[in-house]
Amino acid sequence: MLRRHFVSSVAATLAAPALARAASAQSFTLILDWFINPDHAPLFAAKYCGAFARAGLDVKLIAPTDPDVPPRLVAAGQADACLSYQPQLYLLVDQGLPLRRTGTLIDKPLNTLTALKQSGITKLADLKGRKIGYSVAGVETVLIGTMLKSVGLQLSDVTLVNVNFNLVTALQSREVDAVIGTFRTYEDIQLAQAGLEPVIFAPEDYGVPQADELILLSAESKLKAPALAGFLGALREGVAALEAEPEKMLALFLKDNPSLNDKLDIASWHALPPYFARDPAALDAARYTKYRDFMRAAGLIKKDLPLSAYAVQITA
Repeated sequence: MLRRHFVSSVAATLAAPALARAASAQSFTLILDWFINPDHAPLFAAKYCGAFARAGLDVKLIAPTDPDVPPRLVAAGQADACLSYQPQLYLLVDQGLPLRRTGTLIDKPLNTLTALKQSGITKLADLKGRKIGYSVAGVETVLIGTMLKSVGLQLSDVTLVNVNFNLVTALQSREVDAVIGTFRTYEDIQLAQAGLEPVIFAPEDYGVPQADELILLSAESKLKAPALAGFLGALREGVAALEAEPEKMLALFLKDNPSLNDKLDIASWHALPPYFARDPAALDAARYTKYRDFMRAAGLIKKDLPLSAYAVQITA
């Protein structure tokens, strides 16, 4: 799910050094979901292990200034793919954008509803009469409502506060008693490092269907492009390289991105590997169908479309 607003535009080329780059290398542009961070580790590992070069790809990563723009650029054919979130996919397709899920970077949920033990909250039902912060109306409020319903509560039992992506600050300042949208591999770690005791509620444990956290979207017109299949194959190699040599990959990543050489980002890097999709091209059809039905039942999407309108499995 959408985490924050972008703060800068960043481009990074992920291929062999320019002088060594083959003349026949094919350009592949991927627009990120956010600025470069440990969530993107498999992309960098695919570079470091030579997978992109072996696939004949000159991969460029772009982090935009507006998180709403990437899918629209991809739909317009101005990039080969972008990173997004499974719930967002249904909303985009429902709006008529010719997009498909073509790959998965993180195939397990990271999103949490987080409170602090210091607030006296130890179970979800303790949120009755409390304030819950959110950032994105619609999907996040539906998630909160679904979770509360599983313990006999409803949205009217809590006060919702738009904290505009300032999740950690809102919790630390006691502006709210809990927030939705924290990641178990980032903000929840950040809170613990600050000496606080986060109480973490995973949506999938409270009635929300499982969803892929970070996915690849491509335009319908690009589905048969050889570069897309090559990219996914190289990404699979990147995940394997990351598992085999995590410290080597981290050292190279920090060399390329020195601003991320800090306690939080390094801890996030080490927490993420179990969540990365070992086969990025693989599609869990049942998962995507179930989440589509969840979105429709909640009134978040209106169109009754088949799975093929949302997601496909790319083969070489």
